[in-house]
Amino acid sequence: MMIFILNIAVLAGLFTVLSGMLLTAERLLINYGVCEVDVNDGEKQIEMEGGDSLLNVLTYNELFIPSACGGRGSCGHCKLTVLSGGGGLLPTEIPYLSRMEKRTGVRLACQVKVRENMKIHVPEEYLYVQKFSAEASAARMLTSDIREIRMKLLEPDQLDFRPGQYVQVDVPAGGEPVSRAYSISNPEYENGEVELIVRLVPEGLGSTYLHSVQPGDPVSLTGPFGEFKLNEDPEVELICVGGGCGMAPMKSIIYSVLKRQPERSVKFFFGCRTTSDIFYLEEFRKLEEKHPGLKVVYALSDLQPDEDWDGETGFIHLSVDKFLEPGKKRQAFLCGPPPMIEAVTEVLQEKGMSPSDWFYDEF
Repeated sequence: MMIFILNIAVLAGLFTVLSGMLLTAERLLINYGVCEVDVNDGEKQIEMEGGDSLLNVLTYNELFIPSACGGRGSCGHCKLTVLSGGGGLLPTEIPYLSRMEKRTGVRLACQVKVRENMKIHVPEEYLYVQKFSAEASAARMLTSDIREIRMKLLEPDQLDFRPGQYVQVDVPAGGEPVSRAYSISNPEYENGEVELIVRLVPEGLGSTYLHSVQPGDPVSLTGPFGEFKLNEDPEVELICVGGGCGMAPMKSIIYSVLKRQPERSVKFFFGCRTTSDIFYLEEFRKLEEKHPGLKVVYALSDLQPDEDWDGETGFIHLSVDKFLEPGKKRQAFLCGPPPMIEAVTEVLQEKGMSPSDWFYDEF
């Protein structure tokens, strides 16, 4: 058995090495000449030597497409529409595309090679995404493994974003930087800074980097990205549900909304395992006192017998079910692990909401 496993590992290693050699050989030996990429019917025209990925070509020309995996084809975020050129759909793209996307020419930019003239379409908002230089200004541990880090923007010095959006942080990784996506946790009116809430993942490139950054250190980031769009109707109740680092977009949404609409009805549900996972509760209690329309519910799913807690217990979707009466006009924002998202959306449907009424981020 061990010999079999060793042989598989050797073959996998050889395959990886050969793939890398073939890609390198293609870049060095095959000359595709200068290729033109037409973006959004002439809104942007790019000319570059062919052979590189479409994602890299766009990045080099300061058109930033979201990519949480650094262009390795494992996140599925770098979607855009290829209208002409680009070759056929690759097996590496298929798992990330719906049937409709496959029919309409949606591709993963990191997997498409620029080998001929191309016409593409990207969401209009990507044309306004910028690269920012920043400096870490403050950092603190919120729990044993979750860190809050604030960065002062230097150039440009302001980031205009919608509550719930995210940035991609450049992570030094030996060669060219890779990028990792993190939700913005500060409110929109603090647009000269970016605050992130980062859980330490053992051996995770992004989290180990951001847990090591100290005040004064330079940080490079790109943004904003994300599809969260707030319904501005003050009669629509907002439901925010998060767990762990899913706190970040919820905090941004709640503080932003209540600054502009202090009387708006907002219900915030946050799931923790034990009391040691609780953070920001006191801050939200103070905000609750100032805004009668805000309801804050923390729930512990793994409360220990010796812990002092008189709040809700159980998984957070049970609290959502308990405190939401059916039939009210609502919009919901969710951020957390897939099982939490699935359980909460089932409750929301039972309360009369449709999928068009909610946005979510899974991690």
